[in-house]
Amino acid sequence: MPPVRVRLFAAHREAAGRPSVALDLPAGATVKDVRSALKHALPALRNAGGTTVIAVNGQFAPDDQPVRAGDEVAAFPPVAGG
Repeated sequence: MPPVRVRLFAAHREAAGRPSVALDLPAGATVKDVRSALKHALPALRNAGGTTVIAVNGQFAPDDQPVRAGDEVAAFPPVAGG
């Protein structure tokens, strides 16, 4: 699969020092694979705390959702609310 570009937001963007990252993912990759590849490619995210929220094509996605070439993928830091 060609590299998948993941847009980074908020604290993830700050930690990475850039607005996006290209990830090489295997065929049949899932959102869980994206999350793992992000932590490998951007070690600063390992200390971000909580679980990174992943959206695929504008919708928050569960870990088992497939990610395909051409999908729009975005990563958000964990959000707390009150």
